[in-house]
Order: sequence, then structure tokens, then C-alpha cells
Amino acid sequence: MATIDTLLTDLPSTAVWQEQVYIQLHQTPELSGREVKTVALVAEKLAAWGYEVRHIGGGVVGVMRNGDGSVVLTRADMDALPVTEATGLPYASTLTDIDEEGRRVGVMHACGHDVHVTTQLGAAELMAKHREAWSGTFIPLFQPAEETVGGAQGMVDAGLVAAIPKPDVAYGQHVFGILAGHVAVHPGPTMSASDSIRVTVWGKGTHGSMPNQGVDPVVLAAAIVLRLQGIVAREVKPGTTAVVTVGSLQAGTKSNIIGDTAVLFINTRSYSADVRSALHAAIERIIRAECQASGSPREPEFCYYDQTPLTDNDERETEHIRQAFVAHFGAAAVEDLGQLSGSEDFGQLPDAFGIPYVYWGLGGFSDPSTAPANHSALFAPVIQPTLEIGTRAYLAAALSRLGR
Repeated sequence: MATIDTLLTDLPSTAVWQEQVYIQLHQTPELSGREVKTVALVAEKLAAWGYEVRHIGGGVVGVMRNGDGSVVLTRADMDALPVTEATGLPYASTLTDIDEEGRRVGVMHACGHDVHVTTQLGAAELMAKHREAWSGTFIPLFQPAEETVGGAQGMVDAGLVAAIPKPDVAYGQHVFGILAGHVAVHPGPTMSASDSIRVTVWGKGTHGSMPNQGVDPVVLAAAIVLRLQGIVAREVKPGTTAVVTVGSLQAGTKSNIIGDTAVLFINTRSYSADVRSALHAAIERIIRAECQASGSPREPEFCYYDQTPLTDNDERETEHIRQAFVAHFGAAAVEDLGQLSGSEDFGQLPDAFGIPYVYWGLGGFSDPSTAPANHSALFAPVIQPTLEIGTRAYLAAALSRLGR
């Protein structure tokens, strides 16, 4: 691809500052919604390279208009996680912060967002340096608060659609436990829709020695937990992927007191709107029935939160990107990402514009068989070739639409 070769002539000099920025970001992670230093760093670089800079909903967007042609948006997320790093790396994070519950927690880029920011910045610099090699409008978007789900929708709510030219397509990437030097893409449903549900069920408090005088919410909650396991096993069509997890059950204060309430925190994952609706309907049906069977004095309460949409790659655009990657990296370096049970809010950005999108995986590990999972305290992609390949992937995708 002649156009990308032009840009890559400056990749060695870009790689020098990229590695420094990556280490800086890794050592100074910021929790969701607090990405102040990261935003300042990104905005300063974009402005220095000649981008129009927009601060929107806690994120920052660069716009580079370069004549007629397509409008391409790429996205990188910026936030870190409340995880205490255990990698032992010389540039490991030692920072702590106060989380939303008021607890002192370690802070770590345990999901590779430092890679995403650094690689997209590298692509942004090279696009700015070589405007002779492409035509159209390039929009690198840096999003806050992906880990707490609200970041993409927050930017939309803050006026993103009106603030920038309408893109024709949007691209995003995420570093995973894939072989470093490889990329991976998959058409159609790629990352699951995720929904968290807080459910409160009601009992009737009494002394632990007199259970007959109350309604035990712990027994009620236990029955619910067991019964929920049958949804995927018996109500979802075999071969269809779905997950129902009870991640937390909170009830009671003392061994000899039967309390008034129990609270269950449930998470679902699905790859279609029909399955998603069926999971939620089954959860509510089972919980209401168990409450009635237990003689619960009140109807259960359901609160849906931290909801992310299905990441559903446009099939035609995905094939276009796959071909661009094969042309640039070679067929052996382009894998099928498959369907991942993790979730993303990236899709809310292109959905707000009504445009197609592709979200792909970036390899970050020398040995995928031993690679820690995202969000692990041991998650640490190798710096190279991860940064180089991530930068080239953004460029290959953008130039497939913008190249002269």
C-alpha cells in the first residue's frame, strides 16, 4: 500500500516518543472520569500537530480536514482500573486513588488503554506529517470512562454529533491476549451486550431462633441463585452463547438475626436483541415466582445499570478492513477474533451517527497461551511490536478510506 509506506518512513522517530509516552501513561493511570492528565497530554499533542481540538464530555477529539474525500473516525479509550499492579515491571504503576465507594485502591492500566492512546497518537502524528499521502477528514477520538460504561454515551450526550463532521465509518481496536505482531477481526456480533441488574428482594426480619415468625431473605436469595442457573442451561437454544452470573449476594448482619432484605447483583451477556430480552424476562419471572413462593411481603425491585450495547461489526466494512490488513501485514498475521464475552461501549459512538463500524483485536503478548486476561493485575503487553503494529493498524484502516 503505497500511501502507508509514505507515512511509515517516519515511524522510527515516532516510536521513540511513543515508548516514552506509553511508559508515562502506564505509570500515571487515571480512573474513569478522572482522565485529566491524559486528556491534557493528548490535547497538547493534537494541537501541536495542527488538529482542531474539541473537548467533549470528558474526552478529546481531533479533527484534521485535508480536502475532499471520506471522513474517518478512530477511537481510543483512556481510563484505567482500580487494580493494584503486580507485574513487577520497572515502569509498573504504584499510584492509588479513592474509588466511588470511598476506598483507597491501587490504579493500573490493566486493560491496555495506555496502548490504545499511544498507538492512536502515533497514527495521528503520522497522518498530520504526511497530508500529501491522503485526502479527506481524519478524526482521532479519545474517550473517557469506558470501564464504567458511561464514557461513549457521555460524549454523545455532550454534543459530539453536532461538534464534528459526520464520519462515514468508525474504527476501534483493543489489545488482547493475542500474539504480538498480529491483528484479529471478526464480522458481525463480536463483543457481547452486557447488562448489570441490582435486585432487591424482601423478607420479614425476626430472631434467628424463631424463623417461623419471619420470611428469610437469605433462603429466598439462595433459591433464586440456584434457579437462575437453569436459564442458560434450559431456556437458551443450544449453540447460542449467553451468560447469567450472580456476582454478589448481600444480606444480613449477624448469625442470629434474620434480616429484612437481600440484594443480588446479576450480570448478563448476549449476542442478539432477542436473547438479551429473553434473559431479562426469565430473570424477572423466576425472581417474582420465588418471592411469591417464599411469601415475600413486597414485590422485588429491579434496577438495570452499566448497560453496554452489542458490538456488531458491519460485515461488508469488516471484509474491507480484513483485506486492508492482509495487504499490509500479510495473511499469516491476520486472525479471526471470534466472539468475545467481554463488552464495550464503543458502538454507541458510531450508532449516534448512524454509520458502520469495525472493532478489531491487537496482539500484545509473546506467548498467548500464558497471557493474563484483561483486567488482571499481571496484564502487561510487550511494548514492541505492540505499539508499532497498533499504530500501523490504525493507519492501514484509515488509509484504506483516505489514501490517495
